[in-house]
Amino acid sequence: MTSFGIPIAARRLQQPFEAAGKLTQFSGHMAWAMFAQPSRWLQWRVLAPLIVEIGVMSIPVVAITGGFIGMILALESFVQFQAYGLENRLGMIINVSVVKQIGPVLAAVMVAGRVGGAMTAELGTMRVTEQLDAVRSMGADPIAVLVVPRVLACMVMTPILTVFSDLLGVGGGWLFTVVWHGVSAREYWDNTAWFLTWWEPATGLIKAVFFGLCIGLIACYKGFTCKPGAAGVGRATTESFVSSFLAIIVINLALAEFLRSFGRIVLDIGFKSPLS
Repeated sequence: MTSFGIPIAARRLQQPFEAAGKLTQFSGHMAWAMFAQPSRWLQWRVLAPLIVEIGVMSIPVVAITGGFIGMILALESFVQFQAYGLENRLGMIINVSVVKQIGPVLAAVMVAGRVGGAMTAELGTMRVTEQLDAVRSMGADPIAVLVVPRVLACMVMTPILTVFSDLLGVGGGWLFTVVWHGVSAREYWDNTAWFLTWWEPATGLIKAVFFGLCIGLIACYKGFTCKPGAAGVGRATTESFVSSFLAIIVINLALAEFLRSFGRIVLDIGFKSPLS
């Protein structure tokens, strides 16, 4: 058992590195196809259905989720801020949190769940039914034809969906704080305007672009490499969402620190004390 246990353990440790290498190779192929074969994907009839499916059809769920998250933030924060007499400053905390962190992450998670899984299932089914081989037999590159448009649509539409998530999140926080609890609307928005600069929404949109890129890449990669059969497609779909969610969390942390440092050092945008 010991003699067989060591190779098995080594194999399990090796698998994540193999998967990372294959994903990197897949990403490089996609980048080459994007710039070397623009005629394959740069067509409105190819991009328009993907934009509608990824973006337009996702607006309701993203907007509703953003609105309720804004209200939940206000609900959980109001009592604590009121205890210190700072309820009129609640707007800056809610709105900065929404546009900088929560809005982009929520929009990306919704895209990963609603769109990423569907793309993996679609491409996985094409792989299982040998449609990808048929595309290759016709002299076309399936990555240029099928992957590049989907990744680009995710990169374009995730920031747009983030805007809807931000707007509804800010509106939900305002509704619960100003309308429901009677906090002064003028103080609410004045404090928000004082604390919130253009860099916070820009940070969220920059993150959303990277989130869309990783969602599209992971979803397409899992579809292209899924195991045969219905079980293989189902497992690939599950792995696609889980991997995308983990990637979103890791990228969010890395970009949050990088963009914070970039804003402070390069753009001279520093932290403002809410009590000053």
